[in-house]
Amino acid sequence: MVKTRFIFATDIHGSEAVWRKFLNSSKVFKTNAIVLSGDMTGKIMVPMIIRPDGRYDASLLGTDHVLTEQEIPDFAKRCRMMSYIPYKTTTEEAAKLKQAGWGSPELEGLFVKLECEVVDFWMSLVAEKVPKECRVVISPGNDDKHEIDQVIIEAGKKNPQIIYGEENVISMDPEHEVACCGWTNPTPWNSPRECGEEELLAKLEKIIAGIRNMQTAVFCFHCPPFRSDLDTAPLLKDFKPVVDVGQPVMIPVGSKAVKLTIEKYQPLLGLHGHIHESKGMRKIGRTECMNPGSEYAEGIFKGYLVEIDGPKLTKCQRIEG
Repeated sequence: MVKTRFIFATDIHGSEAVWRKFLNSSKVFKTNAIVLSGDMTGKIMVPMIIRPDGRYDASLLGTDHVLTEQEIPDFAKRCRMMSYIPYKTTTEEAAKLKQAGWGSPELEGLFVKLECEVVDFWMSLVAEKVPKECRVVISPGNDDKHEIDQVIIEAGKKNPQIIYGEENVISMDPEHEVACCGWTNPTPWNSPRECGEEELLAKLEKIIAGIRNMQTAVFCFHCPPFRSDLDTAPLLKDFKPVVDVGQPVMIPVGSKAVKLTIEKYQPLLGLHGHIHESKGMRKIGRTECMNPGSEYAEGIFKGYLVEIDGPKLTKCQRIEG
């Protein structure tokens, strides 16, 4: 039997502070692998608008800044550490983007370009921070645009530590296989990787068909199983939480297709995320399912330290920092 030790995390949403902690965890816990199940990218841009005098105007967390060219790198890193995407621009371009508005082809195209640049930079940090013997398994999530996939694939060609797993089965070691899927059932946000339950079930079945031994298999499905207590989120109306007696109304929002495949195939582990509020572990038959939750906005790294030995889970410990 083969024993493997890995860190599992998810939903970092552009926080470079959390990404760096995720990479550093490989040394701290002496892992054979670290596994990230999606939602890597951020959603908020911080324009740095050039002035006639060559300095830049920018605003971060309600505070205005006037930056020299020499101060731009440190300010940009500060933005990335807080999940924001810095962007050098002009007054004219900033006005055009504002007029085009959220969801416009112009703004969406710019976000794709910037998100790919951030992911490419993040991939470059792997060789610096992760021991060569440790594998870095990455599968994008429903919030991640499809264009970042090729960035991860190209990074893996340069550094074989980086393993792109989306909609595939990859080997964590000679015995343990990981089936990866970042797609979810429909959400209110119309994110890039979501679909109906029937289509999701077909995707999962196609991926699972590549597994040789279910006794030692790991399902790394970004979406948690329906009604598993790992999928409880606020009920929304017009994108706002519904409140009853001063408390948000909570409902299960996970995937029935994910639950069905876990019940049917009974892998060793289910690694999930997507619902930030629902951290914890739950068993579905023999399968230990987990969701580490997320507090990316606070720069807090949340994950699980997992040890598996053949078909047995020998350790599972929540970690955060």
